[in-house]
Amino acid sequence: MKKLWQLLFSFKLTISLFAILALGAGIATFIENDFGTSTARVLVYNNIWYEAALVLTTINLIGIIIKFKMWKNPGRFIFHLSFVVILLGAGATRYIGYEGIIHIREGAVENRMISLEPYLQIKIKQENGSFYKEYQKEFAAAALRKGMEGETSTGIVELLSEYQNRFEHDIKFNDKTLNVKYVNYLVSKKGKAEMGILTVDLTLNGQTKTVRLPGKRGQTGIPKIEDFGDTVVTLEYGSKILELPFSIALNDFQLDRYPGSMAPSSYASEVTVIKKDGKKYDYRIFMNRTLHEGNFLFFQSSYDQDEKGTILSVNNDPGKWPTYLGYFLLTLGLIWNLFDKKSRFWKMTKYVSTRNSAAAIITVLALSFSPNSLYAEEQNNHGLDFEKTKNDMTAYLENFQTTSKETAEKFSKIVVQSNGGRMKPLNTLNHEIVSKLTGKSSMFGMNADQIVLGMLTRPEVWRNVKMLKIKTPKLKKVLGIEQSRKYLAFGEVFDKDGKYILTQEAQTASMAKPNERGTFEREIIKLDEKLNISYLVYNGNLFRMFPQQNGNDNNRWYNPLEAMNTFTGDNQIAIESLIRGFINSVISENWELSNKFIDMIIQYQTKVGSDIMPPQSQIDNEIMFNKLSIFPKLTVAYMILGLIMLIVAFIVVFNPKIKPKKTTFVFFIILALLFALHTFGMGFRWIISGHAPWSDTYESLLYISWSAVFAAVIFFRKSLLALSAGVIVAGIFMFTAHLTSIDPQITNLVPVLKSYWLTIHVSVLTASYGFFGLGAILGFMSLIMFIFRKGRPHLDENIKYITAINEIALIIGLSAITIGNFLGGVWANESWGRYWGWDPKETWAYVSIVVYALVVHLRFVKVFNNQFTFSVASLLAFATILMTYFGVNFYLSGMHSYATGDPVPIPMWVYYVTATVFVTIALAYKNRDLTAK
Repeated sequence: MKKLWQLLFSFKLTISLFAILALGAGIATFIENDFGTSTARVLVYNNIWYEAALVLTTINLIGIIIKFKMWKNPGRFIFHLSFVVILLGAGATRYIGYEGIIHIREGAVENRMISLEPYLQIKIKQENGSFYKEYQKEFAAAALRKGMEGETSTGIVELLSEYQNRFEHDIKFNDKTLNVKYVNYLVSKKGKAEMGILTVDLTLNGQTKTVRLPGKRGQTGIPKIEDFGDTVVTLEYGSKILELPFSIALNDFQLDRYPGSMAPSSYASEVTVIKKDGKKYDYRIFMNRTLHEGNFLFFQSSYDQDEKGTILSVNNDPGKWPTYLGYFLLTLGLIWNLFDKKSRFWKMTKYVSTRNSAAAIITVLALSFSPNSLYAEEQNNHGLDFEKTKNDMTAYLENFQTTSKETAEKFSKIVVQSNGGRMKPLNTLNHEIVSKLTGKSSMFGMNADQIVLGMLTRPEVWRNVKMLKIKTPKLKKVLGIEQSRKYLAFGEVFDKDGKYILTQEAQTASMAKPNERGTFEREIIKLDEKLNISYLVYNGNLFRMFPQQNGNDNNRWYNPLEAMNTFTGDNQIAIESLIRGFINSVISENWELSNKFIDMIIQYQTKVGSDIMPPQSQIDNEIMFNKLSIFPKLTVAYMILGLIMLIVAFIVVFNPKIKPKKTTFVFFIILALLFALHTFGMGFRWIISGHAPWSDTYESLLYISWSAVFAAVIFFRKSLLALSAGVIVAGIFMFTAHLTSIDPQITNLVPVLKSYWLTIHVSVLTASYGFFGLGAILGFMSLIMFIFRKGRPHLDENIKYITAINEIALIIGLSAITIGNFLGGVWANESWGRYWGWDPKETWAYVSIVVYALVVHLRFVKVFNNQFTFSVASLLAFATILMTYFGVNFYLSGMHSYATGDPVPIPMWVYYVTATVFVTIALAYKNRDLTAK
């Protein structure tokens, strides 16, 4: 018995349970992606084995709190206790609470909701009475069919599902017994759409009938009636109707869209709550504003296509306040722990701060921060192809390059409306166009504004300018151009009759699955997109710059051709005069007249579109932000500085005689200046966009880079290895942000993201990624030193030092990701009435927390309490962060995901990096014992 208690309260069990919880949840996300949410819930999340692991973890945690008398250290005690409180609250929500959906049309009163959980409902009718029986049961995919027709697949998941689904019930009534027995549950998938069919056998009076019941979680089923002579049995599988203790009337549903767009800006339901005692009150429900009535929460979920009805999600949650108490204690405890001088964090910090840093820099290398953008302008041999005998086209381009600058600058200040309804200066759109077409911010000695101005006014010339970037040799061969060429002209992909040369290749490439597309197919798709953009520029279709006078089409603005064909009367005449006058003046190079027409266009916008026209200061700020091009320049700076610092740091590590304290300080100053510039850029983007700059992929990558440099500059400024690691992490994420597949443009937010809770949640959680990235790089550096430590005893001290910094980084990162994740729970609960839904992004954030908790607790198990194990664990654990950030976005489906259809192929560099990591671990393994000399 004593051994059992020792095992229950041991760290070995803690580590084992962490591994089980993380592995189970991670696998469940892939099960959900392939077999549906119900299968993942049945086999993992709501399964007895996973819930038992959670209960056992709670018991283990309580035992460890008692065993180590944690109450003597308040911070540590509070945040460990908070998990017990949170799990108790979650248990109340799971076993007592319930969820559902209520649909109300305008003018209607409703007091019925549809349960989220599915039920098998059985109604028995005889002449002398009726009987009803229900069984709450969710089924996993015992058989899976891809598409609504085709072969059924069978595998381990289906076999487990078959075992878990089995049931048999005897229902007794009037001296008779109805036997209901499970046969199978088939799930058909077509894209993200699922259809479940439950098949059961009914046996009564010696007669057996097989019944197929379409239905699934969150949807009411279709009743099936079976006649057994004197008994009629009605079966239904799916959600059931539940009555509320009050009613809700929908007075009005309101939907607001971004100007000139179909994209919703916000939507709300004006309702009246009518209680049974006759009392009533009005309330406005919208995204991030939930209606609370007793234990019921109503939140805006969706709406009818005709915008005359609302769909509200309902949650009856008795565990809310215990859970919120747990969140509060968690935040308080983790922050307290960081300032508790008896904590592990302070112990490691003291060790790092008092140690004489051997990892210092030996030389000062001034970083030249070039004013050129990330995509530097190519030299003459890749710019304009000037020939000795100049033709009309090159003469025009040379002249246009020097004479159009002033007009192009004025042209850039015209306001345009994006398809998503964002109002922005034309300068922003011009940069997006040129970057997409050429991979650069400028070309031929012209900036983006000049290039787009030329394309718009003289398409017959620019269609023959070589400016569309092309890489693939095979595609060059198909087009019949030289292999040395880097750029293609728009006109070169059309034959003499104007026929598109790549029609067949483009169709074949677009029809292929993403993971079956090679470099050639992907290049064709990219080129096809560039040609479409060029065509839209030549025709002016991208430039929605003209508001309609007295228009009521949601403040939609029109491109030049639309305006000339749509507007009527004097308005149409004025617009046509402006457009034709401007284009003709540019063609004739009458720049003074062109400038006047631009002024008149801006005056027209200001007068007619005043309702949504941004102020001049906002336009000027955005143009300045585009010209500064801060983040592309920072990417180059971080990559260069990180490489230099890493090389110097390893020189110092392998030469212990060097003590360059002053040089370290100089490098710190350089990095601090770059960090200040990065912070300024983030703040500037915040001002321009009107929302926190971590709301999309590009912005969050910038923010992760910022947090990595923040960690290095603020916490580890005395260690060059730590500083270089932080810069390298920043450089990698910044470089990733500027890949062509990631869109840097500023966009409007969808309604649910307009929440201060979101700003806090994402900022805290995403910041942790920088600390974890720093830990991974430090772990890798430690392993490099392990490989070469034989005969170099001074490396052992460096390994210990770097590992201590690594542990500090992981403790801060774990605190941030834990607090951020649970703040996300508060946001979710305040926005749509539930704080956890096992969405893949949520789940992998949870997996990351569990894995890193496992890493920082490895030291409590003797066999794992060493620097080698910690270095390996900190390096491999970062895979969970990469999966949370990239894997979920592109390979799993969910609310936070960008994955649609077939997953994109895994890049080859991922395999190379993975192989390098494991080879490094293998080489370091033989020198893992620091006690061996």
